[in-house]
Amino acid sequence: MAQPATVYRASVQLSDLDRNHYVDLSATLARHPSETAERLVARLLAFALFHSDELTFTKGVSAGAEPDLWAKEPDGRIALWIEVGLPDPERLIKASRHAGRVILLACGPNRWRWESAHLPALGRMKNLSVYALEQEFLQELVTGLGRSFQWTLTITEGTLYLNSGTTSIETPLLKLCGEDAR
Repeated sequence: MAQPATVYRASVQLSDLDRNHYVDLSATLARHPSETAERLVARLLAFALFHSDELTFTKGVSAGAEPDLWAKEPDGRIALWIEVGLPDPERLIKASRHAGRVILLACGPNRWRWESAHLPALGRMKNLSVYALEQEFLQELVTGLGRSFQWTLTITEGTLYLNSGTTSIETPLLKLCGEDAR
């Protein structure tokens, strides 16, 4: 019998000074049994980093043909396709043919290896932007992560400042290639 997904409820008070964007976000995320906690919080961070009213979570891991997040045009075309993690480069190439903009929030323990192998070729794609988060930051975020949590996230000059309960951590948002999508 397959294990069910674990449901998390998050509340994020977002102050994105770089974009002059201030909003309180609420999200219910399902963590697939094969998904790590680090990837789960990276998906939530992607939602906050690139937030717009049109941006929504998809079925994610359980729906192989969909990204982690997307924004669609009124006619159903995909305006924004957001991947999290270290996807197969062919997936990003295919996404760039079907979406107006593609963003990858690269993260994972082997990110540097993935970057050196794939970033030179992917960097030539005109509608792809690649950002990265440090693995240590994500690991610190999941320490003591409950099924319901609240964050205060401030973004200024390309740095993320996150408060969760009594924990305060910061990390740069690394832009690896592409036009600024934020």
